[in-house]
Amino acid sequence: MGKPVNLNRFRKNKARADAKVRADQNAAKHGLTKAVKELEKARAEKAARSLDQLKRDGE
Repeated sequence: MGKPVNLNRFRKNKARADAKVRADQNAAKHGLTKAVKELEKARAEKAARSLDQLKRDGE
């Protein structure tokens, strides 16, 4: 005879796995990786800083 299975736990684990698969698909389709987002943010901040350095005091 097999080991008893908790059906609620099985159902919840299956729902989590399905949600993770869907999230990974959406991330691949629509999103950027965290590293790419941080790189773009750093580049934008550097560009803003260099632009601010070129401003004259009278303007």
